[in-house]
Amino acid sequence: MSEPRVLVVFFSRTGTTHMLASTLAGMLSADLEEICDFTERRGASGYIRCLIDSWRKRPAEIVPAGRDTAQYDLVVVGTPVWAGSVSAPIRAYLLENQMKFRHVAFFCTCGGLGSQSAFEEMRMLAGRAPVAQCKVSAAEVQRGVAAVSLALFVSTLKRHLAHYKALEWAC
Repeated sequence: MSEPRVLVVFFSRTGTTHMLASTLAGMLSADLEEICDFTERRGASGYIRCLIDSWRKRPAEIVPAGRDTAQYDLVVVGTPVWAGSVSAPIRAYLLENQMKFRHVAFFCTCGGLGSQSAFEEMRMLAGRAPVAQCKVSAAEVQRGVAAVSLALFVSTLKRHLAHYKALEWAC
């Protein structure tokens, strides 16, 4: 029985989501891919662009992804929460790949509220329910306690992958 192939995909404006994605990729022995877009998002004006994109539910124009999601058993998608919504680059990525996903899981970083609405939006954009989801607040990252949430998330993902591969092998 082959090892499950896992891809961790993320967009990060400030680096927080990037840090968590890198940690998750290591914990899952997964490939890692950063989604980049063509919009300037640094500084105050970049922050305003992020909010406008969120309110309008507008996908960003993204750099084509380098990895084919159809080649993975599980794609773990990470986004910051912008005004209760998924980030515009991840919105575009999910729309572009929704027909290719076998299984998905979601994680988000947020400053406060909005993770549940972002997860619901991700589910609709991906066209399927996630096998697991994880919210990490900026405060958890700053206090150094995000590892607990990530460990629980990874444990759930590993159980799902073991079950999925056992079913695949039985067929």
